[in-house]
Amino acid sequence: MYVCKPLQDAPHIKHKIMGRKTKQASLETRQQILDAAMQEFARRGVSSTSLNDIALAAGVTRGAIYWHFKNKVDIFNAMWTQVESSIDDVELRYRNQFPSEPLSALRQTMIYVLQTTVTDPRRRTLLGILFHKCEFVGDLVSLQQIHQSLYLENYERIEKILRLCIEYKQLDKDLDIRLAAITLRAYICGLIENWLFMPEAYPLETDATRLVDAFIELLKYGLMMRKTCQVQSVEVSQTIGN
Repeated sequence: MYVCKPLQDAPHIKHKIMGRKTKQASLETRQQILDAAMQEFARRGVSSTSLNDIALAAGVTRGAIYWHFKNKVDIFNAMWTQVESSIDDVELRYRNQFPSEPLSALRQTMIYVLQTTVTDPRRRTLLGILFHKCEFVGDLVSLQQIHQSLYLENYERIEKILRLCIEYKQLDKDLDIRLAAITLRAYICGLIENWLFMPEAYPLETDATRLVDAFIELLKYGLMMRKTCQVQSVEVSQTIGN
């Protein structure tokens, strides 16, 4: 007859369990640090927050912070990655939901981005820090460089989606893709930044659909979004100048 060994007679099992507990505890500490950092960044501003401030708020030592993160920039980037990964997941979900309608997927993603800024406290707080509490000075200059590269990547991603929309004949082939990508990003970022600064100015969550549809209409029918209007714009500028 086979009898299961007691736990004390199976050290390899005990080690596995202890390993899982240690890993879980490490992840919890890491998240604890991130939560505390977000709280302190929002309260003091990023440049005015020290690692000591974060350690005190998290109830850990500076050594614990250095075990998980190199510096404040590393902490901020980890916070940003956590929040933005959800947007990437949503974008993929809508692409799968609308495989032959990339414009519909783009529309739904834009609506989600606006609405989740209101409904997701972590995203709202992080964007508030990025727009209003983050000074790119001193050791944070490298953070500015990182986000500049992310902005360029986002432009490229937007342009890729717009090309797909043209390929599926959902947008005019004469669309100025570069201009459209710049305008789209400025439009969404502007709506979010202004709302974060003064939430009572407009109901971003309830107006999100109409705001996005207004921009989609501009992409579809806005004459100044066309490549052929570049020459006309130059001619008008020259006429005004004269």
